[in-house]
Amino acid sequence: MIKIINYIISVSFTVCYAYQFLYMILPLFIRKKPVARTPKNRYGVLICARNEEAVIHNLLNSLKAQDYPAELFDVFVLADNCTDRTAEIARNCGAEVFVRHDRNRIGKGFALDFLLKNIYRKYGRERFDGFFVFDADNVLEPDYITQMDRTFCEGHPAVTGYRNSKNYGDNWISAGYSLWFLRESQFLNRPRYLLGTSCGVSGTGFLVSRETLEKTGGWNYFLLTEDIEFTTERVAAGERIAYCERAVLYDEQPTGFGQSVRQRLRWSKGYFQVLRVHGAALFRGIFSKNGLSCLDMALSILPALVLSLASVAVNLATLILALGDGAALSGVLLSFGESVLNAYLTFLFIGGVTLVSEWRNIRASARKKILYLFTFPAFMSTYIPISLAALFVPVAWKPIAHRDNRGIDELRG
Repeated sequence: MIKIINYIISVSFTVCYAYQFLYMILPLFIRKKPVARTPKNRYGVLICARNEEAVIHNLLNSLKAQDYPAELFDVFVLADNCTDRTAEIARNCGAEVFVRHDRNRIGKGFALDFLLKNIYRKYGRERFDGFFVFDADNVLEPDYITQMDRTFCEGHPAVTGYRNSKNYGDNWISAGYSLWFLRESQFLNRPRYLLGTSCGVSGTGFLVSRETLEKTGGWNYFLLTEDIEFTTERVAAGERIAYCERAVLYDEQPTGFGQSVRQRLRWSKGYFQVLRVHGAALFRGIFSKNGLSCLDMALSILPALVLSLASVAVNLATLILALGDGAALSGVLLSFGESVLNAYLTFLFIGGVTLVSEWRNIRASARKKILYLFTFPAFMSTYIPISLAALFVPVAWKPIAHRDNRGIDELRG
């Protein structure tokens, strides 16, 4: 019976995600090159920072080095509940700084909403054509804004870029994050963009149009995963977020397991919140003209969590029932081992394809690139207990400490 159940779960995984394997080969047959345009759009750059004195200057310096006309973008930093020199450093680097002290409304969504409202109050709603959103630990390639602008000029409500990592080679945790974000960029968002369906915004490094923020009444996304909430709501509303492969951003990934668990616990809890609040609209959208985007987004959020948790629950329950029967216990362990091996090989394949494709873009030694490929499935497997815990454990937003002090010249060198 356990073999049959595990087989059904495995088949269900295949049915739900087979299309993502097709995504891997799609870019070989479809290519799209942005048209070069004369820069005209004016942008606001939004950076919400909490005690980021160690790293924020690198982001601000990389913004100064952009080849997009400096008179066409303004940089705004929100020093959010800071107790360090973040605000002072940001001002010294030329950014306009706002300060917020609010211990009740904690989280990036509240911070972005506060920052936007202050910008609107001071400059009005018509000054900017769009807004970039970055985290303080980010560093940008010099043509980042130019490349994003070219894609934005195609008329998209939002655009997300290529998310690379500063510290892939630190350990198996940072490498796990990095490989997953590279895979998300190149083998989820890029095929979606080529097919004309919607991409997903992932935390940082994205651009939102003024018109979109007018529709939403500002940044009204306050769940634990405000980026997924924004993406889900816009996709359900029939809009399509675009992807710009040539706009490269680097950010720092966690290296401590405890810190990683806290962050991914928040993400998992946030996924459940998004489904509760926006799930009905998303599923209704499956039967609209934007149905493929809604279906893709629904599949990206829900089945993996449900099927993984179901597999763990069924195998654990069967294992307990079989404890008194040696033959039955052996069969259960064998079936569970086969499921674990299949999952490991699946993630090894996904990680391997991503590693080969993005080899030259990954900032790490060849030895570490190969070594951490084999730990990638283990990193991904830790999502299962984390997702299970998220069903029961209360979760609050907590900042992630950033210490990687490398600028763009060091990363490129």
